[in-house]
Amino acid sequence: MTSGSRTSPSPTTIVLTVIAGTVMIPIDITIVAVAIARLSQETGASLPVIQWVATGYTLALATVIPAAAWAISRFGARQVFLTAIGVFTVGSGLVAASWNVESLIAFRVLQGLGGGFVMPAAMTLTLRSAPPEERGRLMALMGLPVLVGPVFGPVLGGWLLDTMSWRWMFLINLPLGVLGVILGLRNLPRLEAGPSARLDVRGLLLLPPAMALLVLGTSFAEGTLFAPEVLVPIGAGIVLVALFVRHALRAAAPLLDIRLLSRRLTGGSAALLVCFAGGYFGSMILVPLYWQVVRGESATTAGLLMAPAGIAAGIMIQISGRLIDRFPPLPVIGSGIVVATLGFGALALQLSADASMAAIVATQAIATAGAGFVLLPTMTIATRYLEDSAIPAGSTMINVMNQVATALCTAGVSVLLAAALSSRLPGLGDDGVGALSSVPPAELAAVAPLAAEALQVAFWLPVTMMATSAVIAVIAFRRTPSARPAPADGRQPVAAAVVD
Repeated sequence: MTSGSRTSPSPTTIVLTVIAGTVMIPIDITIVAVAIARLSQETGASLPVIQWVATGYTLALATVIPAAAWAISRFGARQVFLTAIGVFTVGSGLVAASWNVESLIAFRVLQGLGGGFVMPAAMTLTLRSAPPEERGRLMALMGLPVLVGPVFGPVLGGWLLDTMSWRWMFLINLPLGVLGVILGLRNLPRLEAGPSARLDVRGLLLLPPAMALLVLGTSFAEGTLFAPEVLVPIGAGIVLVALFVRHALRAAAPLLDIRLLSRRLTGGSAALLVCFAGGYFGSMILVPLYWQVVRGESATTAGLLMAPAGIAAGIMIQISGRLIDRFPPLPVIGSGIVVATLGFGALALQLSADASMAAIVATQAIATAGAGFVLLPTMTIATRYLEDSAIPAGSTMINVMNQVATALCTAGVSVLLAAALSSRLPGLGDDGVGALSSVPPAELAAVAPLAAEALQVAFWLPVTMMATSAVIAVIAFRRTPSARPAPADGRQPVAAAVVD
């Protein structure tokens, strides 16, 4: 799996080192979630514009991820990982120094350009450090940032917003980034590299612009899907995607090896993650807005109210990571989808202006606990039986599809929310949530029920996407047995041969 001698670091050491470098990536997503309303108010930007602080970051991640497999093959997972952490850290410092909403969004994009290479390289380092039957446990450990982000991101972000400045939400990345690079230089192995293919320039000119155009068009859809600024970029994006698929099926070494999707476990898992991860992460902007705008809570309080959900998800990730190594994937992942979908559906129904705070916190914790049985186990199944040489391409494809789905769903949620607010509170104009944040408490109480209704409307898109993933899980995993040790001759295990 890894090159080296007896002194090579253990798989657990490698994963913990990877965690040190990746922990700030999900923190940066969730820490911004509690700041959207405040940033909208302070910058004077409308919600669809300020949402590009989150969407632009996510889109940049997705834009560069397609080149990650080539970069890992060309330069090695260790070098790509360390360089990406460095770029992300520099970008964090620049975001903290931004002077207007345009520079803020631009530097967030730079952060994303660095962060986009981090997860494929991290997954390659993790998956190649252990045999297939142990990868669930290691992927669960690598999922610890998923716990730290939801738990500490909103709380830390809320505290910094209320006591200092939003700029400190990004300055805290500087020491974390430096620590990640130092530990990586010490502990990460130099993996054996295969033959390096030439960069697929044609694919690079097709796929990243396609993803940018799709998200751009969705973000312009403020209440309508039929305006030229919506139809033109979305249509162009779809055409570029089709051209890339045609090119990738013919090219010897395409930028994104979509032929891996022909393997039922990899393709089914990827489709499931597109629906579930897109819905799950797309919903993350709604609950903080509910606490801050509808209930009038501070950013710190909003973060604390969301912390139990992060704790529940993190605990379930550790349990599910071990279960997916012992049991077939359908009962593990399927049960998580059911709990998450019903939980988020119940949460959407509860988001009224006078709902029980304890009930909302408990419902969100149950829903995210279900998500803990879906995300990392599905990524494990998608890559478990890939050959070492195919792991960079497989992990890259899974990450790019996740990021595109998240960006599209987040933009879609923002569009639905803006449209729902506009129809119920036309006096707000284009300022939307930003205008609500500046309304005096007495007046806010009067419009809070209508704002809550708008949030409920937006919430049903993520819930629908998560429900759709249940159907995909049954189709993809219905005949898949539990993990089995890899044969000594290195051939694909029987389970993989049966399902792929």
